[in-house]
Amino acid sequence: MLLANVIGQILIIGTGGAVRLTDSGLGCSTWPLCEPGQFTPQFHEASSIHPYIEFGNRTITGVLGVIGIMVLLLVWTDRDRTARYRALGVVPLVGVLAQAVIGGVVVLLDLHPGWVSLHFGASAALVWFSAYLLHRHGEGDGAPVPVGNRQVSTLGALLGLLLVPVVTLGVLVTGAGPHSGDDEVGYRLALDPLEVTRAHSGSVWLFALVLVLLIVLLHRLPAGAGAAVVLARRAAWLLLGVTLAQGLIGYVQYFTGLPELLVGLHMVGAGTLVWATAHAILRLRTRA
Repeated sequence: MLLANVIGQILIIGTGGAVRLTDSGLGCSTWPLCEPGQFTPQFHEASSIHPYIEFGNRTITGVLGVIGIMVLLLVWTDRDRTARYRALGVVPLVGVLAQAVIGGVVVLLDLHPGWVSLHFGASAALVWFSAYLLHRHGEGDGAPVPVGNRQVSTLGALLGLLLVPVVTLGVLVTGAGPHSGDDEVGYRLALDPLEVTRAHSGSVWLFALVLVLLIVLLHRLPAGAGAAVVLARRAAWLLLGVTLAQGLIGYVQYFTGLPELLVGLHMVGAGTLVWATAHAILRLRTRA
């Protein structure tokens, strides 16, 4: 169930991206109903696909809410774990409810770009926390012990910090470009798309550089350092693969005029990058 929560949090980034890329942000004109007096879209001859895409994304939110309840029951009722761990089970459900409210505000404010950006940022945070909860479920409640030296821990922390500008600038790139919302409303962030894209690209290159340094340090640890080091190396290499794939998609979409499919893949890749980064950083310590 915890794994389903991680997958669902990444999946809803994809469905949210579909809403944005198909200009379906106001496919349902109000919230929490789709239309005044109607919970679901009503089919008629003049209806378009937009209400169904928007309502589909809302449905995924409902599924995540059910998963959040099940995660809460799974974690909170585990009396073999500490109260601090069990309290973590509340966050996925609270996060989904908060996302539903933010989504409603987005609709009621006619896709205000600031709230749209916050909507994605909250999804990224939920992916990170869901990855953390999944990892904590599989380890003990003892004090965290680093698997490497101080340099390894420092680079891991730096990697987590660098993820923030990578994701934030990526959101701004989308908000400043042609796929920033509903074509009828036409909201755009008042930013130079080229300059924001360059800043985003630079942050990704810096992120990749720190990651390569981390991999080098992990492989310089003494031979036979233990299974935890092996797992940390694998997680770092996995993160490098995700980062390179994201970079490739980013450059291809840039030079091919931002086709919707690639932009959507890039958004799902952003969620995957958040998970892979959390996974790699959490593998840099163990708990008894």
